[in-house]
Amino acid sequence: MPMFFSSPIKSRTFFAVYLQKGLFSQAFVPVLTEYHAAGDMNKTRDLIAKAAGTLGVIVSIVTLLGVLGSGVVTALFGFGWFLDWMNGGPSAEKFELASFMLKITFPYLWFITFVALSGAILNTFGKFAVSSFTPVFLNVMIIFSAWFIAPQLSQPELGLAIGVFLGGLVQFLFQMPFLIKAGVLVKPKWGWRDPGVVKIRTLMIPALFGVSVSQINLLFDTFIASFLETGSISWLYYSDRLLEFPLGLFGIAIATVILPALSRKHVDAQSQGFANTMDWGVKIVTLLGIPAMLGLMVLAKPMLMVLFMRGEFSPQDVHYASLSLLAYASGLLNFMLIKVLAPGYYSRQDTKTPVKYGIIAMVSNMVFNAIFAWFYGYVGLAMATALSALVNMVLLYRGLHIQNVYRLTRSTLLFIVRLVIAGGAMVTAILWQLEEMSVWLTWSFMERVFTLTMLIGFGAVVYLVSLLVMGIRLKDLKAATE
Repeated sequence: MPMFFSSPIKSRTFFAVYLQKGLFSQAFVPVLTEYHAAGDMNKTRDLIAKAAGTLGVIVSIVTLLGVLGSGVVTALFGFGWFLDWMNGGPSAEKFELASFMLKITFPYLWFITFVALSGAILNTFGKFAVSSFTPVFLNVMIIFSAWFIAPQLSQPELGLAIGVFLGGLVQFLFQMPFLIKAGVLVKPKWGWRDPGVVKIRTLMIPALFGVSVSQINLLFDTFIASFLETGSISWLYYSDRLLEFPLGLFGIAIATVILPALSRKHVDAQSQGFANTMDWGVKIVTLLGIPAMLGLMVLAKPMLMVLFMRGEFSPQDVHYASLSLLAYASGLLNFMLIKVLAPGYYSRQDTKTPVKYGIIAMVSNMVFNAIFAWFYGYVGLAMATALSALVNMVLLYRGLHIQNVYRLTRSTLLFIVRLVIAGGAMVTAILWQLEEMSVWLTWSFMERVFTLTMLIGFGAVVYLVSLLVMGIRLKDLKAATE
């Protein structure tokens, strides 16, 4: 199943995940913050109604086209499979299954668009917990479908596609009561020429190009991987899943919190408060990102073994996926910093500059792909992705520095140095206790789970103790988002 599962679910919509992760919020939150700060709730509700109605019509059309044209989208993301299908090759079945799964999963785009809208509204009103918890339902429904629906089908993979559809539906329904409680559940209205909607779409168009940059990178990577050895797409997919966990848990969550705060401070002309909030975001991301990055790298094989090694996913797959995970993980901190630095532009209603930097990073990724994939195959694709993230992060920081919006202070640099030292102590401690993989293969599943849990806990304790020894206290992490 790994060979079938990777591409269809990953491409469940052309850009649904990016809507969830902030595309709409980047344009909507700063404008909504302006309206909310003015104190007129009627105008605020009217903006929400017109934004929901206008976006709803557009995304409904896109969703319908996506369902009808799923074969075209699948061909773009798995061109090697498409060629096999055209020529009656061994991967023809993969193309057909992927296309059908995409028909089931594409409506996720419609659901997640309104999840993103309602989440942005709740975040602007300071209700962060709801939107932060909502994505859990996607995983819950996928797991539910894997356990109870997939075994009943002749093609179990379809059960997972159904799980994605149900995940979108449940996320959509979950947020409704909270919108009602906040008094902002309004009837959608068409408002293409409304001044607020015009401002949102003016900001959103560059952001949409930014999303396209990411999707072009994904398309290019998958296009190349489909011509590499069998299993390349799956190895990249499973290692990417592990990378996405800390990125979503920490990087995107922190970015979600600071965007409304930065928008408020920009509206109120609090330049020092703006910089302090940016600095808080960088500190928290590095505090969590450094151990997450190092932990993924040192525990790559044990994690893959515990999470995925069953059925068709063999010890050999664990080894190959661990190589791409090492490459991906080397860029995790940069991915997380991008999520924090980019709101420094979006909150000031500057969506064009991050897009410009994203295009430079995209071109860099293509160049790196051409170089590293030639020598290192699918691992080279992961290396290129990590390096392009470094390029993007450096450009974003440099832009904020030049504009005198945010600059790393000496105390923050010293803070990061201490985090790196603590991370080194954590890695040393884990390696000291880590057994050879040949030993892990002799253990039962529960023994592996227990040992991995103990290693993660041990590493976390060493990291925290090291921070305390070096003098880092909670007051150093005081939030600047109020």
